[in-house]
Amino acid sequence: MAFVLQKAKKLQRLYHTLKPLRFEQVWYRLIYKLLPLRQLNKVTAQQASRSWLWQGPEVQQASFLGHEQVCFLNLQASVNTAADWNNQAYEKLWLYNLHYFDDLNALNSLSRKDEQLHLVKRWIAENPPVAGNGWEPYPLSLRLVNWIKWYNRAGLDDQVVLASIALQAQALSKQLEFHILGNHLFANAKALVFVGCFLEGKAADSYLELGLQLLKREIPEQFLADGGHFELSPMYHCILLWDLLDLINLAQLSGNNKLSQVVESWRGYALRAFDWLNTMTHPDGEVSFFNDSTMGIASSPEELVAYARSIGLPVGDTAFPAVRTLTASGYSRISMPAHTVLFDHANVGPDYLPGHAHADTLSLEWSVGTQRVLVNSGTSLYGVSAERLLQRKTCSHNTVMVDEQDSSEVWSGFRVARRAYAVLEKTEQSSEQVQLLASHNGYQRLKGKVTHQRQLDVKAQSLVVIDKLTGRFSTAAACWFLHPDIQVQQVSATELYLILPAGTRVKVNASAEVHLSDSLWHPGFGVSVPNKKLSIAFTSDELMISFSLE
Repeated sequence: MAFVLQKAKKLQRLYHTLKPLRFEQVWYRLIYKLLPLRQLNKVTAQQASRSWLWQGPEVQQASFLGHEQVCFLNLQASVNTAADWNNQAYEKLWLYNLHYFDDLNALNSLSRKDEQLHLVKRWIAENPPVAGNGWEPYPLSLRLVNWIKWYNRAGLDDQVVLASIALQAQALSKQLEFHILGNHLFANAKALVFVGCFLEGKAADSYLELGLQLLKREIPEQFLADGGHFELSPMYHCILLWDLLDLINLAQLSGNNKLSQVVESWRGYALRAFDWLNTMTHPDGEVSFFNDSTMGIASSPEELVAYARSIGLPVGDTAFPAVRTLTASGYSRISMPAHTVLFDHANVGPDYLPGHAHADTLSLEWSVGTQRVLVNSGTSLYGVSAERLLQRKTCSHNTVMVDEQDSSEVWSGFRVARRAYAVLEKTEQSSEQVQLLASHNGYQRLKGKVTHQRQLDVKAQSLVVIDKLTGRFSTAAACWFLHPDIQVQQVSATELYLILPAGTRVKVNASAEVHLSDSLWHPGFGVSVPNKKLSIAFTSDELMISFSLE
């Protein structure tokens, strides 16, 4: 009987995972599964490239270290043999990074030209079509853009490289990621546009037309009315905003007539995206950790602003009101002179694309001055593992877990079954206080039909959070994760002090006993830093915690 119940639960979870998918996602997944790309048409004609010269900022650290040594995601390794390009001893994301060739446009890139050309030629020789990670559409997309940006800057006149670019573009055009959509399809479209502006000939023209058609469809879909990227990850927002800046830059550098007709629209989307990013950035200048988000993968907000200004986008500093709500996305920022609150009352993202979502509904992050104090746990890895799942679970975020269940049913590496839907119920503002009230229905699927409601009362020197659970439950707890730089001094069961590096003290009072334990914060891929966690169990249907600056 237990086996049957377990099977039924798995089938139910699968049903709720698949139900929101778009028809094209299912259709293309079946097509690519039943009819995988097995061969390409040989590129026999002489390839000609256009002579425009890429000019863009170099912000990433070098990843080609010389002597066949590479480093990605804080992990260094050797690429000595053809087999190393697909060495299964490494995580798939690490292998993807190996095939991206980001180093070609990283800091001081041309100082490594000889090593770069050596690895480009090795890649061509050792990665025959269409086998291995490098021929999958996402790494194909990123590599094509990197090779094209680099080719003329490196002063190349090489038919082997040009023929490979043409062959890779053909492979990409035959396996566009309609089965995934989102940022993957955007990357496909961007790469096709780059190829169409770089190579000459009918094939290149067709790639350009296809890429522009995809962007015409995807940009309005993926960038919401408030400027946010619809996957609701600050990190992916930065990645997609950089892509948009690249396209604007390409239009200006290449002089392509078709791009000149759409570039003003792209500029408008980019400016709104900067408004969103500024709202979701901590006073320390880095992104907040909602959903899959961490530092060091995407360009930083500061780097994005510098890039935008270098191509003529009038991006300025933002003066924040006391409260600003990103209505389409579902986030709010409360800005006081001494402290800042970022509050998540968002859904998990597009129903058909929740792969980068965490079960973090109604979580918040808090900075005092430029010092982060309350932090969500972040993201240090992808793939399918217990640690990846833990980082997506409700218990890794500054919110409430009921009956040891997640607010949204995250599972595997990138799956979500039944998910929470949130609503911002009230926003009130006076000269002394901002109050937000939001709720979500993620726990309505439990027997007790629980609704979680969270109220924030924010004043010049304090943050008060009141959580209320309506319905029946056996256990519930709120978790609060502290930045690693914060020290804790416990005074009593319900009172403690947080000591910030600059010496500022924050008095914490709770309506129930506070338990202090060890945890981990993940500010980068491959990075885990010890920190502290406060856990407070519900002893009634309401729980209060206050943070007061002294």
